[in-house]
Amino acid sequence: MRSEPLTPQEMERAGTIVHAIESSYSATVVGQVTLRRALLVALVAGGHVLLESVPGLAKTTAATTLARAIHAQFTRIQCTPDLLPSDITGTQVYDARTSTFETQLGPVHSNFVLLDEVNRSSAKTQSAMLEAMQERQTTIGGTVYPLPEPFLVMATQNPIEQEGTYQLPEAQMDRFLLKEIIDYPTIEEELEVLRRLDAGVFDASSQHEGTVSLDDVRFLQQAASRVYVDDAIRNYIVSIVYVTRNPLNYIGEELAGYVEYGASPRGTIAFMQAARALALLSGRAHVVPDDVKAIRHAVLRHRVILNFDADAEGVRPEAVIDAIFASVQTP
Repeated sequence: MRSEPLTPQEMERAGTIVHAIESSYSATVVGQVTLRRALLVALVAGGHVLLESVPGLAKTTAATTLARAIHAQFTRIQCTPDLLPSDITGTQVYDARTSTFETQLGPVHSNFVLLDEVNRSSAKTQSAMLEAMQERQTTIGGTVYPLPEPFLVMATQNPIEQEGTYQLPEAQMDRFLLKEIIDYPTIEEELEVLRRLDAGVFDASSQHEGTVSLDDVRFLQQAASRVYVDDAIRNYIVSIVYVTRNPLNYIGEELAGYVEYGASPRGTIAFMQAARALALLSGRAHVVPDDVKAIRHAVLRHRVILNFDADAEGVRPEAVIDAIFASVQTP
């Protein structure tokens, strides 16, 4: 059953909400356009985002700023090697006064959850997030507790400091709608950071709550699900993901030899969801090929798994992804 197309009034409301979020974000965070896009796409698409960069590039600031722009529950979890699964999901506590167990929900029961340095938590703790991220629920003492809607996990990791860290398994990486790599700011942007620092922009007392409500976010998510995707775009997405699994006949023997595994069907779904969200953020009620191309790295860099030879020779996933896109005809 095909959903009703978005009306001009709905598009106008969506544009107003997006502008309010972007204005609140830009008032605090300098530059970082790709970071802003990744967070907004994940929010509108109802997915999760993994942010990777060296320390000090505003990953945590951006996540907290986005949460502040919306009247929602926000929790930050600092991941450490001794963090237990129950520290995230919750546990049962015995009450001696009533001789009963009382359930205490963990910090994951929030609209926005920031997992800071997620690769510092153990594999057992990381696996505790799988049910929450995929099923939107946790199980404590045999009882299922649904998570609030909307629910967005923003996880950060530092790629240069590996001591005391645990590599995220592919199964959990695939749960993230997007993986964005944050680069250093330009000279002009860094000067603007100093100017805002002197002006007190980053002081807690100067931070203002946003005007966007949870109902507004739910509206954006419902609107994104109704963004029109032509059959030609669907075939384009499916063809791209197919080439990631069968690269030899499309991108040449040399580059194909670096690919260990291609993207799963979850990658196909992620492309459609993220492209719809990006179209809505751009003020369009339909997806164009450029939407798919714009998010190609964020959708595929953690789903196209390269082998040890690629790592040894410094071949990046982005180079393979670009070759894959070049081999597929744009509709």
